[in-house]
Amino acid sequence: MFTKEEKRVEIYSSDEKPTNSSSVTSKTQLESLNLNWSEKDLSEKERTKHVHRLHPYLGKFIPQLVEIFLRKYFKPGQIVLDPFCGSGTTLVQANELGINSIGFDISEFNVLLSQVKTAKYNMDIVKKEVHDILEKVRRATQKDNPQLDLLKFEPIPIELNETNNEYLKMWFAPQARNELLTYKYLIDTEGYNYKDLLKIILSRSARSARLTTHYDLDFPKQPQTESYHCHKHSRMCTPTKEAFKFLRRYSFDTIRRLEEFSHLQTDAEVGVYHADCREVDFPPINGIVTSPPYVGLIDYHEQHAYGYHLLDLKDKRECEIGAAANGSSIKAKEEYQKDIAEVFQRVS
Repeated sequence: MFTKEEKRVEIYSSDEKPTNSSSVTSKTQLESLNLNWSEKDLSEKERTKHVHRLHPYLGKFIPQLVEIFLRKYFKPGQIVLDPFCGSGTTLVQANELGINSIGFDISEFNVLLSQVKTAKYNMDIVKKEVHDILEKVRRATQKDNPQLDLLKFEPIPIELNETNNEYLKMWFAPQARNELLTYKYLIDTEGYNYKDLLKIILSRSARSARLTTHYDLDFPKQPQTESYHCHKHSRMCTPTKEAFKFLRRYSFDTIRRLEEFSHLQTDAEVGVYHADCREVDFPPINGIVTSPPYVGLIDYHEQHAYGYHLLDLKDKRECEIGAAANGSSIKAKEEYQKDIAEVFQRVS
């Protein structure tokens, strides 16, 4: 009998090391693939390289796994389909390899995120617009800034805290809500070229600025308004009351990630569509690389609820395959199998 650690040592005590994704070709034998990566072999930083970490997403598969099967089964110029494209992992990796890709998803947020990750940008314009909107939000919301009186700036002509959206009133402190809604107002009213990119920065910031504990950012059950003992930091913490610091942090991080990906990006075509794949007439393709939804485990709309409320996106969670709300009963599993089979039958 082995302990878990001893088993791990046993696995890696042979000469066989986990497969390096960049070494795979069409001639690589499936039997030779070792996909048993440990954190030492494939760190979190590598798994979330460049635009793959443009926005948190629960339940995605790692890009190295996608890369291996793209290299094995596809050639540049061919077309890969992902009918459940989620955060766009397949589409991003296909583009790196010069493979055309098509993605579909029932979640409008997922489609937006995938489109933003795979779009081509003029980085000079990106930097100008990201810095411009950040500076305008700073001037409009950071009232304690000593330099404010020296700046000429027209104030936002509305009281943005006066919103009828109950979700936003419940999950964000007044200051954070005002900063986020000011940013959204500027996206809507200023003539920016890359509005969708700014929406992703806004959504990512909103995720971190909610009234929740630091250790429960995926699916918080109720707002946290008082100080609490934080399991993540092993100390007493207080819920965040502001969003501007996140807007600033993620603005710079987004620019850096887009620049990294721009050096790898090819001219391969990418198409992303908001649709129910049980109803889609798919175009001709060369194959599929996908990670289907789980059964009754992840609510793919709820995990980005803040994005839906801030960006006024259409919520179609009732159409999710394997919806979390339906649980994982025998009936739910049978329905899931039927729906998944229907999608692949339409593809074939």
